[in-house]
Amino acid sequence: MTGPRLHIDLDAFAANLTAVRDRITPARLMLVVKDDAYGHGLEPIVRRAAAEGVRWFGAFDVREALLTRTVAGHGARVFTWLTVGAAGIGAALAAELDLGVGDADFLEEIAAVARRVDATARVHLKVDTGLHRNGIRPEEWGTVIDRARSLADSGRIRLVGVWSHIAEASDEEDDAARAAFDAAVATAEAAGFDLEVRHLSASAAAFARPEFRYDLARVGAFCYGIRSAGGPDEAELGIRPIASLTAPVTHLADHAVTIGIGALHGLPSTLAKRAALAAGGRPLDVLRVDETHGLVAPWPHARIGDEFTVFGPDGRSATDLAETIGTVGEEILVRVSPLVPRSYSGEIL
Repeated sequence: MTGPRLHIDLDAFAANLTAVRDRITPARLMLVVKDDAYGHGLEPIVRRAAAEGVRWFGAFDVREALLTRTVAGHGARVFTWLTVGAAGIGAALAAELDLGVGDADFLEEIAAVARRVDATARVHLKVDTGLHRNGIRPEEWGTVIDRARSLADSGRIRLVGVWSHIAEASDEEDDAARAAFDAAVATAEAAGFDLEVRHLSASAAAFARPEFRYDLARVGAFCYGIRSAGGPDEAELGIRPIASLTAPVTHLADHAVTIGIGALHGLPSTLAKRAALAAGGRPLDVLRVDETHGLVAPWPHARIGDEFTVFGPDGRSATDLAETIGTVGEEILVRVSPLVPRSYSGEIL
């Protein structure tokens, strides 16, 4: 090795997909591929998921949604929920993307572009059920539904879904969010909309609470083997981390071993003096994280050129590291620089 590398096991990914789908059935899986598939590489992830039968994908922005469409083909449904301008809307309509809409003005912009290009936009309206990560306020929901009815009757939109995010802060708050969601769905149905899909839950709620699954569950982290901070471990969830971040040993000293990965590669400098990594079955304190190198406590028989695992299925997980600095495993993965090479095992297809 000459530098750090992120290795992704696509067979483990496929096994996770099976475990997730078995857990959430009869709801269908929407595989979330935002942030370059959580840093794992969007194209190989989408290609393998499509080969495994995944038919719904969730991409945060139109750029990633368009790439997902190219890889997955037109037999897949691709949902994107970032508010964009006319050019982005036009590209989304041309690629037959599903658009998440959490704002009345955005709905009007979509309808205007659809009118201009003589298209019908597939829309999922988002109600704010308490997380306040955009979404139409419940007191405004009825007015927006009435407007959506008018736009649907004119052929400019097709309301195919209602969706929301939940805070997952407590069962009580989530129950209140679910009640607000059910009320929003009832209002849409009373207006004559025959909804294809309702989706409310992400990884944790989809696993823990069947009543939150509805027709689709938007699962990202668990499909990549990233457990929730403070939640059940991977074995209990039936998933396995699919990524291993490794770096070479570059220098040996009595007080420390230098590994060839640092903050510029995405290793958080806040891990120093707080986290331990694993080598040879023993925890090793992180002593320092510089720009291009890190220092860890020494271990017997370390040699220059050895491959050192920063996180992975056979050592500490990304969530283990995240918990030491008060964040989540997803952040550890998405911080890995795109300049760090990705390699893959298993069938890429």
